Amino acid sequence: MDAITRAVIVYLLLLLIFRIAGKRTLAQITTFDLVLTLIISEAVQQAMVDADNSMTNAFLLVIGLVGFDILISLVKERSPWLDRLIEGTPLVLIEKGKQHPKYMQRERIAENDILHAARARFGTRTLEEIRYAVLEQDGEITIVLKKKDEPDPENSSY
Repeated sequence: MDAITRAVIVYLLLLLIFRIAGKRTLAQITTFDLVLTLIISEAVQQAMVDADNSMTNAFLLVIGLVGFDILISLVKERSPWLDRLIEGTPLVLIEKGKQHPKYMQRERIAENDILHAARARFGTRTLEEIRYAVLEQDGEITIVLKKKDEPDPENSSY
């Protein structure tokens, strides 16, 4: 039972740490992120197994982690509040062509990240072509372009 308790505690702590660290998809991780993940996994493994390196303990840990993950997903289905707490909500980075630097800084999203997403999807070259940029729950950036005849809100006469 000690192994399952350790697994659940490690799961909750990692969930908290990665939630605080921000949104990022697997496609966006750098080599450093991968190395950091491997180091974390080794450190966490030691915390979970304590002195018991048996196969039984390893299987109990896996079952405990997967079971707790399933339990969390079931609870999230019933509790929108907990779902928002764990998964987060979409965040508008650019709205009607205007950047929200506070949100961009908080999520560590640079203009280049938004331009990259716009370029990959639409071939966009400048931020001025973007009407909305939304950081989704999964870390992807959704782009909505301005219409060709849409006036720039900064230079609009009305």
